Amino acid sequence: MKRPTHGGNLAWAASLASCPPSLIVDFSASINPLGPPKTALAAIESGQQDLVAYPDPNYYQLRVSLSQLHPTLDPDWILPGNGCAELLTWAGRELAQLEETCLVTPAFSDYRRALQAFSGNVREYFLELGIMGCPIPNFPSPIPKTVGLLLNNPHNPTGCLWNIEEIKPYLEQFALVVVDEAFMDFLPPPQQQSLIPMVQEYPNLVILRSLTKFYSLPGLRIGYAIAHPERLQRWQQWRDPWAVNSLAAAAATAVVQDTEFQQKTWAWLESARSQLFQGLAQLPGLQPYLSAANFLLVQSEPSSSQLQEKLLKHSQLLIRDCLSFPELGDRYFRVAVRTPEENQRLLEALSAILS
Repeated sequence: MKRPTHGGNLAWAASLASCPPSLIVDFSASINPLGPPKTALAAIESGQQDLVAYPDPNYYQLRVSLSQLHPTLDPDWILPGNGCAELLTWAGRELAQLEETCLVTPAFSDYRRALQAFSGNVREYFLELGIMGCPIPNFPSPIPKTVGLLLNNPHNPTGCLWNIEEIKPYLEQFALVVVDEAFMDFLPPPQQQSLIPMVQEYPNLVILRSLTKFYSLPGLRIGYAIAHPERLQRWQQWRDPWAVNSLAAAAATAVVQDTEFQQKTWAWLESARSQLFQGLAQLPGLQPYLSAANFLLVQSEPSSSQLQEKLLKHSQLLIRDCLSFPELGDRYFRVAVRTPEENQRLLEALSAILS
């Protein structure tokens, strides 16, 4: 089997570990281990009666539910999609129409995929990695009005969180700014640094949000974009009809109102991330980076791909190598934060290998 580009490929991992996929503990995909919420499962079960009909092509009820997460927004400013990946495709099409797009690297590989699909010109700016944080790269000054910017916050794979004031000046300078906030909801609301409150002021701003990571629903493929209604209407005309299936729409409508699950997740993450960070920092040859998200980037003296293989074969644990991030290569890996018991199992397995 070919080595996967993304995390979460349990079929590949199981073939290497010689076990069923169900026995793999997946640290490679940054998915909330507390989900899916019961509210999502109940919505899916009750929504089965709607499978005989096409979904509402405008997803009005879903957009109303999503707008309740962002009370300043009218539903017309929200477009649900078949995961962030589908919406990223249309953002890539918009960016590709510009002279070039500035891309902060290391970056999620789908950013290049979306831009290259429409023959977009990409100029990469490397992020100086720091244990305590990562300053945004210096872009050329002045920035031509024919240039776009694509970045994510919190940043993947470092977990760095940039504050609003660091990003806000770019809204005045770039022709189009696309910010992927797929991991922003893992921060409690007082700590979030979302640009969503600025989207009505800046028609050149697009925000991408995921519902699959926080609510542990990657198999359903559900996300949404926030942007000026004219832009979203254009995307709607570009894409296939009924991009979101009715079960995904029902689950999403339910989970965004599940405040109990949200509070439970925020309470879990802070202590579990600290436990995993401290444990990794104590292992020889490993240096974890501070993260605001539900994953940790780890610099590794040993080969990360060899560590990955040994963990699979000996412990049925899957970590994410960073080979798909060319700037990082084989001396970094990324691990999702999971339950305290699973985190401890990973730490013990790594300790056995490294010692």
